Amino acid sequence: MNISFPVIELVDRYAIACIKFKKTSGLNKEELDFYKDQVNKLTLEQVRDQIAELTEIHEKIWDLESELKSGNESNLELEEIGKRAILIRNWNNQRIKIKNNIASVLNQDNVREFKKQHISE
Repeated sequence: MNISFPVIELVDRYAIACIKFKKTSGLNKEELDFYKDQVNKLTLEQVRDQIAELTEIHEKIWDLESELKSGNESNLELEEIGKRAILIRNWNNQRIKIKNNIASVLNQDNVREFKKQHISE
């Protein structure tokens, strides 16, 4: 089966899989290998730094969401949950900008991420 993703989605999923691999001691090796195989078939030298930045953003989001996803949000004050939600939103907006910049650099403007009436615009 030959599955392909738009480049911006592929690098985004690859970045997430890298973080998941790191944070779960490799439990998603098959997933990471799937994305890595596709990424390695592309020429992405022009955007290596942006992919690294995308990976850093996903790691920050992972860390901010960790207690919320594990059911430990009751250990957090509502103010802290609100702060994290805003930080996650802001990091996601930065993530969208990076993905769209990658699309532009690679002349892949036919697939871009956008939000209607959204702060990322």
